[in-house]
Parts: sequence; C-alpha cells; structure tokens
Amino acid sequence: MKLVLVLLLMAPVLISCIELFQPVECSDIHSRDNSSPSGVYTIYPIGSTSAVQVYCDMESAGGRWTVFQRRVDGTVNFYRPWNQYKMGFGNAAGEYWLGLENIHQLTRLRNYELQVDMEDFEGNKVFARYSLFRVEAESDGYTLNVSGFTNGGAGDALSFHNGMKFTTFDKDQDPWSGNCAKTYLGAFWYNTCHYANPNGVYRWGADGTLFAVGVDWHQWKGHDYSLKTISMMIRPVQ
Repeated sequence: MKLVLVLLLMAPVLISCIELFQPVECSDIHSRDNSSPSGVYTIYPIGSTSAVQVYCDMESAGGRWTVFQRRVDGTVNFYRPWNQYKMGFGNAAGEYWLGLENIHQLTRLRNYELQVDMEDFEGNKVFARYSLFRVEAESDGYTLNVSGFTNGGAGDALSFHNGMKFTTFDKDQDPWSGNCAKTYLGAFWYNTCHYANPNGVYRWGADGTLFAVGVDWHQWKGHDYSLKTISMMIRPVQ
C-alpha cells in the first residue's frame, strides 16, 4: 500500500521529467538514442508550443537528418500560397513542407548542412550535399544561403538559387520580370527562374508538354523530367 502511495505521489514528477525532452530537431533524438530508426517524430523548433511532426532520416550518411521537404507520390498539392509555405503543410509520413519559419528558426543559431536525395522513375538514386545551409528571417524574405557543394551524382542545381528570396504565386520576390512561381507552378527560392523546382507539379518522368513545371533538378535530368522522389534534409555540422 505504501509503495502504491509513493508511486502516486511521484507520478507528476515522473511525467514532468518525461515531458522535459523536447527535441529541437532530429539530431537531438539521435543523440538521446542512436538506435532510433528513421520515421516520423515530433520536434519543437521554437520551444514548447511549437510541436510539429517531421520525418527523421536516421540512416543516410550517418543519419540525424531533419527532412523539411519531401515528395514521393504526388498526393499533396504543392502549388500553395505564401502563408502555407510559411507555416508548413502536408503529412510527415508522406509528402510535406515543414514551413519557412520553422526552417529559419532551426538554422539561425547553428551551422547546418543540407542533403538533397532524389530518385527517377527508373530506380536511379543520386544526391547533392551542401556544407552550409541557412534561411534568413521573414523580414529578409526568407533568403536562402547555400554553399559548399559535394556531388553525389545529381549535379549542382542550388548554387543558382543562392541569395534568393522565397517566392509563391501570391508573393513575388524573385528578380525576374514575371512571377516564377506562377509560370512554373511551384514555390521556391527562384532566381530568373530555376535549375531546381522541387515544389513543382508532380508528373511521371519525361514530359515536355509544359516546359519546366515538374519536380525538376536540371543538372541531373533536365527541365522536362519530373522526379519520382526528392527530399531536402538538414542536420547540424559536427
């Protein structure tokens, strides 16, 4: 009876200890338990009230990756307005975008690297890695900073986008005379306009019906091949 009473009295303390672990990103989860498998986890990029689900890649190149963009089957529409790209959308178990504000908060205080994994409809897999990745604040247009390219067979499509602000169909911040998001049916850190369009229309492989509107990575498959899968993921530089 005394043991039961002690456990009842300690329950709030035990629960509070459990709740104290609020990982900011997937690397924190890996650090706590390096046997954690890849899958969907809850992270807290901006503190205890900012819980959001993400897919953690715990296997690729040592794991610890927080996936912030993922396309796998075309089930989620990525042609969306500014506010949804700011806050995030989709399902971490499938296709989703983590949200520009979350990405900014993750990358503003620490140095992060980026890996972009992709696959075509023939089963070929490649990647591109960048040793520095950062997204600035909304007041700066969520400007992209990316550098330090390492080729994993994909080629360098992102350097063209370095220093660009994020553009959606309802918030044009690209340097082109038109709106790249409207023209290429996506949303991204467009220049004039893109070598990478990971948030474009999900199509099946080679398709030149409409120029460069698919899920493109020009340096690998050109503008008229839409990839089967692509994921963009970050982790702190050790």
